[in-house]
This record gives sequence, structure tokens and C-alpha cells, in this order.
Amino acid sequence: MESQGRKNYAIVGTGSRSFMFGDAIMSSFSETARLAALCDTNPLRMAYAENWYRTNYGADPIPQYSAKEFGKMLDAERIDTVIVTSVDRTHHRYIVGALDAGREVISEKPMTVDCKKAEEIFRAADRSGGSVRVSFNYRYAPRNSLVKELIGRGVIGDVHSIHFEWLLDTRHGADYFRRWHRDKYNSGGLMVHKATHHFDLVNWWLSARPVQIYAQGGLTFYGKENAEKRGVSEFYPRGSLDSVNDPFALDLRAEERLKGLYYDAESHDGYLRDMSVFDQGISIEDDISVLVNYDSGAVMSYHLTAYSPWEGYRIGFNGSLGRLELDVTETAYLSGSDDDPNRFDVRSAEEFAFGDRQRLLVRPHWTAPYEVEIPDDKRGGHGGGDERLLKDIFLGAGPDPLKRAADHREGAYSILTGIAANESMNRNAPVRTRDLLADYPALGKVLL
Repeated sequence: MESQGRKNYAIVGTGSRSFMFGDAIMSSFSETARLAALCDTNPLRMAYAENWYRTNYGADPIPQYSAKEFGKMLDAERIDTVIVTSVDRTHHRYIVGALDAGREVISEKPMTVDCKKAEEIFRAADRSGGSVRVSFNYRYAPRNSLVKELIGRGVIGDVHSIHFEWLLDTRHGADYFRRWHRDKYNSGGLMVHKATHHFDLVNWWLSARPVQIYAQGGLTFYGKENAEKRGVSEFYPRGSLDSVNDPFALDLRAEERLKGLYYDAESHDGYLRDMSVFDQGISIEDDISVLVNYDSGAVMSYHLTAYSPWEGYRIGFNGSLGRLELDVTETAYLSGSDDDPNRFDVRSAEEFAFGDRQRLLVRPHWTAPYEVEIPDDKRGGHGGGDERLLKDIFLGAGPDPLKRAADHREGAYSILTGIAANESMNRNAPVRTRDLLADYPALGKVLL
């Protein structure tokens, strides 16, 4: 089905995240890849995306299909590979449909949001003999790849415990609470949608699998009730000029792509991309602690906070020969509006310098600690992971001694910890992955 030596790709779900793949096909990988079709539930959003590609890349018109026409699209446009970037809870529909039609599949993370949907994916993979590529870009960031290499070389010996803290700031973190992710039905909550990145990294770093999870968490900062506890009871009307100085407000009209994809597309389905983070109806947590036992014998304590004044992560590995520490600052400080007279401006302090900062430190037993140099190439987002992932996807992996490419098995292991964490919070008790998979034989056959 390849067109003039190029693979035909279809993108399903044309929201913001899809452009990482679409822009790459249109530019860096245009000699091997062709964007042959778009598919979405919202024709206005899809039309904007199609116009973007034509305007910015001089592309020919790209055929557009509704979600109901997915199967028709695969044959009519001779699609080789489907890229799934739709709402998380719908991933399985397109993955299963593509596998059953004999197509390759690339899925944005998370692969899906619960065991029932994952079971459907695994059954389709069994029927078709196909597999799913899950786009874990953090594996490809040089700093994370270096951690995998050092642990694999036994620099700190056998890893016994891990402490992993991930902080989302009040810009990025808040965004999950104003869009569809705020409904756990859609996203699986941050334990599935966001932490799937982090749980996958640990699975990959340790070459280990989760066996028991205990989690505690809640909605502690965002939401109407929490705002009222802090004495905040009035919010600016959506889209009002007064919201310009509100650091928690998002004006979709201020950014051309957001306006085209969301604000101008609201009339079709009523989806609001800029809901108040201090509104009612939020069913996901913003502060979660998780304890994970692995089949290697290691134990991880993990914490996610979605309302931090800075963004990044800190992780420490305790091993039989010493300790490995990775500290990453992705966003050091958010000041709010420039004309806010009450802002605390610390931008001049070196500690709060803007920009991505990273440090990897080895602390051996009985020997002075030493810093390991990380390649200073963070182009493409996610610490340089995006660019490397895209090259792998569209040109082929080549030698991959670290095994960074992930299929549906790794995709399932990554969400398994988050699904179990959600169940643990519901039960207020530890959850064994074996028990979680008891009713899903296709999953259990591969994962246990």
C-alpha cells in the first residue's frame, strides 16, 4: 500500500498532541512518510488541522474522515500505519480496528485506560498477529537512556529501592484540570494518563514488573471545594478580559492554534478546552503517593504533585554498591502576569534560572561521589526524547541495545501500575496485579 516508496499514515484525533507526528511527517520524514488521511469526531477541528498542513507545508489536500468512517478510510486511502492520538478512553477502538484490518499501529500514551480495554487490544493482537507501538518518548531522552545504561552496567549494583518525585507546575499541571483529562472516565486520571510515562521508565530502567501497588491521594488543590476553603469563591467569567491577569485562566483566543482547534470548533460538540480549574465536576486527583513492589525485589515510593511552583523530577536509586541520583528542572519558576503588582519575582536568582537543568550523580560506597555528564542535546521536547522517538518511528530503530522501542506489552505494564493505584485508592488497600488481571485471560497470559 506504500505510495511511491513512502508509507501512508493516518492520524486519528487531531488535537494538539497530534501535531508532533503530523509536523514530523510533513517535514523531517517526508521522503519516507506521507500523511494520507485525518480522522476525528469534530470536523471543524479536523478542517483546521488539514488547513494547517496545507498552509505551512504546501501539502496537497488531505482527505478527512469522521470517526464512523474509520474502516472506510483504511481501505480508501490505502493506509499502512494508524497513529492514534484521540481521547485516551477511545484509543482501543482504533487500535483494535487497525489491528483487525492488518495495519500497523502507533499509539500515544497511555495505550488505554483500563484492563477491559487493554484485554480487547491483546485479543486483537492475538487474532491479527500484529502489535502496537507505544510512543514512550521519555525513554529516548539522553538523560533517561544514560540512567538505563548505568544501571545495566551495575554501577550501583542491585537496585533495592527507588524514590521518585514528579512535580507539575501551576501552568502545565493546571491544564489537566481544565480539559477532558479532568474526568477520570476519559483519562484514567493522572495515575494513568501522566504517570504512565514514569511507571514505564521504572519498569524499563529496572527490567522489572509491578506485582503490588498501594496508593493514597485526592483532589487537594484544584476544584471548587478546595478553592472555597482558601477563600476564593468568585471566578472570572469564561473569556472575560479580567481573566488576563489570572494565572489559572486560559484564553484560547490568544494563541492561533488553540483558537482554531478548540475555540472555533466548540459549536460542533460543545467541548470546552478552557474550563475553570476551580470548578465542579473534577474527578481526578492532584496529589498522589504510591508504593510499588516489583518482581525484582525492588520497592518504589512515588509521588506526583500537580500544583507545584516549579516543574521537574527527582529520582534516587539505592543499590548494593551505592546510590544514583537524577535531578531535572524543566520549568524553574512561574511568575504570573507581568503587571501583577503582588508577584514574587525571583528570576534574577541563579537557583531559579529559566531553562532545562539536569544533573546525574553517582554516590558509590566508600568513594567520593562523581557527576556523570549528560549529552547536552535537548532538542525536540521532553529532554530531547521527541526528536529521537520520531526518528526511530519513521526511519527505523537500527541498533537498539537499550530496547527503547515499546510494544503493547510494555504499554500494558505501564498502565497496570496506574490502574492498580486507582483501584487501591478506591479500596484503601494494597492491590496485587495478579488479582487485578484475574478476569482478563488475554492480558494475564502475557503479563503474569
